[in-house]
Amino acid sequence: MTGKERFYAVAEGRSDSCGFWHGDPHPTSIEKLYARYGVKDDFELGLALGSHCRWVMADRYNMWTRPDLPIFDWYGGKTPKSLNEAGVFAETEDPAEVHDAYWPDSGNTDFTGTLKEIDKTIAAGQAVLCGSWSPFFGVACNYFGMENYFMKLHTNPEVVDAVTRHVVDFYLAVNEKLFNLAGDKIDAFFFGNDFGSQLSLLISPEHFDRFVMPYFREFTNQAKRHGYKVALHSCGSIDLVIPRLIDAGVDILHPIQAKAQNMDAVSLARKYNGKIVFMGGVDTQHLLPFGTPDEVRAEVRRLKGLFGPNFIVSPSHESILPNVSLENIAAMVETALE
Repeated sequence: MTGKERFYAVAEGRSDSCGFWHGDPHPTSIEKLYARYGVKDDFELGLALGSHCRWVMADRYNMWTRPDLPIFDWYGGKTPKSLNEAGVFAETEDPAEVHDAYWPDSGNTDFTGTLKEIDKTIAAGQAVLCGSWSPFFGVACNYFGMENYFMKLHTNPEVVDAVTRHVVDFYLAVNEKLFNLAGDKIDAFFFGNDFGSQLSLLISPEHFDRFVMPYFREFTNQAKRHGYKVALHSCGSIDLVIPRLIDAGVDILHPIQAKAQNMDAVSLARKYNGKIVFMGGVDTQHLLPFGTPDEVRAEVRRLKGLFGPNFIVSPSHESILPNVSLENIAAMVETALE
């Protein structure tokens, strides 16, 4: 069975063994990983480790063709020091100001590099997870600064809507352009929005329904129109809204942040097995950096036992940091593919 065939078997709930994705190692980790496995890039690393799918994020392959312009100018040309740095709309009260501001043009995008990487992935037999990353929630937050965004939800929702609309429209146009070019070469639209903290959602479920879900559904509906599976990345504790995500058409949820509140594998498997496929779960906060290879093997087997064969083993965050030993990575990979 090819990687692509395994991916579809898992995603459609008919697999007899788990899938595997090695994630997206942090740049500070790649030197030792590439040396250990004798490869020159992440594509070759994924093949060496037996990953069934590959993340081909369009943003990384020269998607934006205007280096003289930012895609989104959150801070008016300044470099922020924190997520709470006041964005350009922190004090804005009139939606007209938002509409009159600079917004990126999807015409300034090119997917030559992305399509080349898609073809490489197909030739290697892996499933293609693709699309612009489309982190509309985080981008909208940045235009205000995170705390200011939270306040604006209460004090001026019209301005929040205006900003979010412009961000979403850009990403929808970009993805439509890419999807039309790629056609059935893409297997899943993979996009990311971090909705949770270690303890809960960043905003209330009521605000999530008002300011996130209507836009979110536009992305999932777009992907479904093109015949793609939908894979969502969200860090943090998002258990409160997983049923909403399932209802919106999410097929695969990444990454299962193992130590976040209510994101333990026992609870998730009990509530959602058969309703959504999970990708992740191998703890990157404690287990992979500080555990032993035997402990890693035991945890991967435990996860596989809980979720069953329709599960994609992967780190609980896609970025493997340099404090994770090569021995623990090998233990995760070998046990995932047992």
